[in-house]
Amino acid sequence: MTPAVGTEGDIELDPVALARRRATRLSIVAGVGFLALAALSSLLPGGGGQGGGSPSSSYSNRPDGAAAWAELLSRFGHHVDRLRGELDSSTLDPGATVVVLDAPGLTGREARDLGHFVRLGGRLVAGGAGAGNWLESVIDDAPKAAGRGTRTAGPVGAPPAPEVDGVGTVRTAQLGSWRDPGGLEPILAGDGGRVIAVAGDSERGRIVALADPSPVQNALLAVDDNAALALGLAGGAGRTVLFAEGAHGYGGSEGLAALPRRWRMVLAGLGLAAAIWVYARSRRLGPPEDEARPLPPPRWAYVDAVAGTLARTRRPFEAVEPVRHRARELIARRAALGPDAGPDDLYRAGVSLGLTPDEAAAALGGGPTDGSGVLAAGRALARLTSGEG
Repeated sequence: MTPAVGTEGDIELDPVALARRRATRLSIVAGVGFLALAALSSLLPGGGGQGGGSPSSSYSNRPDGAAAWAELLSRFGHHVDRLRGELDSSTLDPGATVVVLDAPGLTGREARDLGHFVRLGGRLVAGGAGAGNWLESVIDDAPKAAGRGTRTAGPVGAPPAPEVDGVGTVRTAQLGSWRDPGGLEPILAGDGGRVIAVAGDSERGRIVALADPSPVQNALLAVDDNAALALGLAGGAGRTVLFAEGAHGYGGSEGLAALPRRWRMVLAGLGLAAAIWVYARSRRLGPPEDEARPLPPPRWAYVDAVAGTLARTRRPFEAVEPVRHRARELIARRAALGPDAGPDDLYRAGVSLGLTPDEAAAALGGGPTDGSGVLAAGRALARLTSGEG
């Protein structure tokens, strides 16, 4: 049997080719969906989106990121780690340096925990956007920020603070300065006396506040003596440096687990819907489905089979009489003949309804008396009943 063909454009395809074409398209759709989901996961906080991230984030390779600083510290013997989620003083080691830059969303509780960490002996490098607000919860007399910055700066004070010892010139992006150092001492200043970094002790710990964090960011870290400043801010050799990434949007979980629960439920629902759609659109296992429904054998074949059976009964004419009776009724009804219609009228009407002369004669009781007459009567009834709904 020749398979039915479908058309796609001007090209005719058999069912197997059509099924393969649909499967290819579904595979492309599924692949695109998977890549989109992977891209979404990589851009999520905690998803490892190294090209993205917030300013001064140690995960970020952007010009305003701090990934290069973290790498520099690792190469010079510092153990570098990231603090994901909210800061908690119970998990902060007083022997470490904590970096919190460009974290305007830092909560008051986290700021107080940082103050407790410093008083116990910890070292805090803070600053950038919004630092003037939460530093008030870390130290009693916090520095006050100003809008103007300076392009270059150098150490101030004699002797210079440990953080800027050996530093000559520092290049900045002119992001800001401190108009009032508060209870801390200026350690870096530029044109017009604009101070960009202050430092001071708080009980057993130490705080360094940068009004402009750009010298330790990726874009300027290799310029002038910025790398020397970046190493000096970390503290002594071998000291652990912890970058606070919770304020940059990096939660305690990673990848898709970092999404809110409602988002994850929506993604799961979309994935289930996509799977159902793919299943519904794809071909079932097994050979290609026929384009047309197979029909039962023609009625004449059935009639031949029945007639053959009747012929073997040795009394075929008695057995076939109900067939003839039904055929005569159908002829009379379709030809609108009255009950007094004679055989000649029925014969002519049967021929006009499409019966052959032999079939019309057999239906009326005439014609051959052997098996062929029985078959002719059966074919006549089959033709007459084929038009009935």
